[in-house]
Amino acid sequence: MRLAEEKRVLGAGSWVLAHAAQAAEQVLGAGSWVLAQAACQHPAPSTQHPLLLLVVLAYTLYGATAPLAVVRPTVSDRDGGAAVPGGSVHAPGETMFFSFQVDGFTASAGQRVHLSYTLDAFDAHGVRIIEPVAAEIEETLAPEDKNWKPTVRQEITIPPLADSGTYKIAISVTDLVGKATATKEVPFDVRGRRVDPSGTLVIRNIRFYRGEDDKEALSKAAYRPGDAVWARFDIIGYKFGEANAIDVSYDVAVLAPSGKTLYSQPQAGVDKSQSFYPKRYVPAVFSLATKHDTRPGEYTLSITAHDGLGNQTFEARQSFTIE
Repeated sequence: MRLAEEKRVLGAGSWVLAHAAQAAEQVLGAGSWVLAQAACQHPAPSTQHPLLLLVVLAYTLYGATAPLAVVRPTVSDRDGGAAVPGGSVHAPGETMFFSFQVDGFTASAGQRVHLSYTLDAFDAHGVRIIEPVAAEIEETLAPEDKNWKPTVRQEITIPPLADSGTYKIAISVTDLVGKATATKEVPFDVRGRRVDPSGTLVIRNIRFYRGEDDKEALSKAAYRPGDAVWARFDIIGYKFGEANAIDVSYDVAVLAPSGKTLYSQPQAGVDKSQSFYPKRYVPAVFSLATKHDTRPGEYTLSITAHDGLGNQTFEARQSFTIE
């Protein structure tokens, strides 16, 4: 069609759009040409900016991709397993199997994908529970990989003395080809033992048990002559050194109803250690086998805790009876 005839049939604005579309076809391919043809057949009411319209349409078809994103975050109770139900509560010491995928990344002209990521996990107070993980993903895509998404898997172990609260996994992914970064936080709930915090050294939760493996404490700390007395307690409020170092020990003694010391053991337990995650409290246990000729009466368990780093000492007493 000659130029004058094209203008008469298409109109001046659509004629410019159509000829611009022919040029776009050489750069973007046939898809842009089809898009431009549709625009020519149904021109917008205003023909003041046909070239701008072509650019917007071509970008919509070819240039717009999903932004970089962390997708499908999954917490499972086994490697490669299904996601745990929503609202699940995790326990101290539990190992979670976490995974996520990355979408919206850019491949280079040579179909090379290059991503980096970091993964952190924090307790309810914002304290890290694992050492930060940092790694890179590099792949060269083949034609059949058009739907491929990189998958990252990481085991996360909850500290054995973790407090209750809502914890979170924090992920940051950077597309080194597309120059973009995406972040995501994944919350999860933990239910730990309640040990009230303290600013100074203290002994809490002294409980008596019938046997070493009992789960429930005795409602009444009463034993018979010859029984073994089992006690558990928690030490908290000590000071931390470098690398979360602690130096905690305790002495125990048993007093007769008269107040006389029947048994004593200095340094009955010692915890001098370091850890990545600060040890929230020190759980302790003590047992003593009574004699068959032990006289009935009310006896006293005396526990003295020592904090070597904080130069603190605290004594607690709890009574039990021999009936």
